[in-house]
Amino acid sequence: MDMQWSRFTKAYKAVTILAIIATVVLACGPAASVQQPGTSVLTMSNGPAPSTSSSPSSAPPSSSPNDFSVAIRQAVQAVRPAVVQITNEQVQAGQFNQPFSVPSGVGSGFIYDDQGHILTNNHVVEGAHQILVSLPDGRSFQATVVGADPLTDLAVIQVSAPNLPVAPLGDSTKLQVGDWVVAIGNALALEGGPTVTAGVVSALNRAVQEPSNGPGTGPGPFLFDLIQTDAPINPGNSGGPLVNLDGQVVGIDTLVAGQAERGVPSQGIGFAIALSTAKPIADQLVASGKVAHPFLGVSYTPLNPAIASHLGIAQTAGALVSSVVRGSPAAAAGIQAQDVITAIDGTAIKTDSDLAQIIDRRKPNETVTLTVLRNGQQTEVKVTLGERSS
Repeated sequence: MDMQWSRFTKAYKAVTILAIIATVVLACGPAASVQQPGTSVLTMSNGPAPSTSSSPSSAPPSSSPNDFSVAIRQAVQAVRPAVVQITNEQVQAGQFNQPFSVPSGVGSGFIYDDQGHILTNNHVVEGAHQILVSLPDGRSFQATVVGADPLTDLAVIQVSAPNLPVAPLGDSTKLQVGDWVVAIGNALALEGGPTVTAGVVSALNRAVQEPSNGPGTGPGPFLFDLIQTDAPINPGNSGGPLVNLDGQVVGIDTLVAGQAERGVPSQGIGFAIALSTAKPIADQLVASGKVAHPFLGVSYTPLNPAIASHLGIAQTAGALVSSVVRGSPAAAAGIQAQDVITAIDGTAIKTDSDLAQIIDRRKPNETVTLTVLRNGQQTEVKVTLGERSS
């Protein structure tokens, strides 16, 4: 079963607004899948347990600020003022080849410090000639790109203005499956400010490969440690915050599952980049304008029983090297096409994303040990990782 993923920018063509739906495999194209999962009315209370006394003077507890509806409202009030609409304006050639700027797409972001830094997705601002940021209070400003990182689909832009609202940041590592969360963003670029939807944390630590940027570009990078949620996410939500009920940002809404298979739409499966992943990237972008990623230098196909049978090997899990980048650390270490990498530093390669995820957690210039199966013989190869800048 091939899952198809979509991004959440709201795309424009000239002056006419169009919702562009992408069903590819990376994190940088405008796209959308509209989801409308059912909701249930629940009441939450963090206060003391109700008394079981049968005294006639006992009375039902009155509504408190811990009621579920109030908790969502308060969370929204804490973050929504800092959620911005980001309009990506790109240059087109007009009559007599005169260039002019037109809105190319709309996404979201949020102001996270008093310096006017805004965290969003890279695919929201990618290719922009100008960036217009609009606040819920009606103010609009031109923004500058501080830095962008396509490999993590994150970007930081900045506006200079007084009295900017700032979204409180939370600790995404404390999330648990079943926690209620709120998605805030400029869904469908509707007038009147950001849209609010609610759902739960459906799963944690997901790994998803983003859709490609277009024909011939190949699949996009893997995103790791994603928060899966059923809070409805629509075109225009890209880059908007996922918020806990304490009114703190815990993630950046990024992807939605479009189709489970041809003709079978998925329901209620969206993904947000965890803040614990995004904030260190943002800090690097603010400090230097780029992010240094480790680089191995191989292309690979996940090994499965069918491929293993075709190759005549007993190993059924790992990464089958399809090509090696010339001059790369892998090439220098002697890695060859048709090698099967079965482990890195003793950690087995079991899933499609394992190799990329393990390398991603290392640093440039670190040395790793690859367990390699070649011509039926297992060997260990040490590789000193290089650096791939964003």
